[in-house]
Amino acid sequence: MQAKAAPSADFRRALAQYATGVTIVTTLAPDGTPTGLTVNSFSSVSLDPPLVLWSLSLRADSLAVFRECEKYLIHVLAVDQLEIAKRFATRGADKFGPTAWRPTDDGLPLLEGCTAWFECGNRSQYEEGDHVILVGRVEAFQTIGGAPLIFHNARYVSHLAEEPLPPVLRARWD
Repeated sequence: MQAKAAPSADFRRALAQYATGVTIVTTLAPDGTPTGLTVNSFSSVSLDPPLVLWSLSLRADSLAVFRECEKYLIHVLAVDQLEIAKRFATRGADKFGPTAWRPTDDGLPLLEGCTAWFECGNRSQYEEGDHVILVGRVEAFQTIGGAPLIFHNARYVSHLAEEPLPPVLRARWD
């Protein structure tokens, strides 16, 4: 029996039904330049030890920097940080120039106005498909609070309202 592959656009649409928070991950390049990007693949892994994960495209411009850095910061964005999320998601954009941030004691770029942040040691990495999964050991964190920015159905939203369910789309890989 021949394997059936689900069309990529349909698979992507199905995944988009899962609402996620929006984060920005930042670090320093070897030359000391702040580097960062918008990520919605953030998740907790373990409470003891405290571990989190996120994934990065193998085509990302910042891939080498994040694979080699010792530490990075994960910022959970607040609902009023939509423009920052868009800026950090845009290739070639001046991400840090118009963004309010300050260096931590280690020099990492800490964005202001987030609902929480996690400082992580770059613990392990796993290549899977077209991404690398980065697991970080949380070394410090702060909870600021506030309403989070949400990503759902391929768009940023400030809250999830009840919507009619879309037609059922099924695909199967055999």
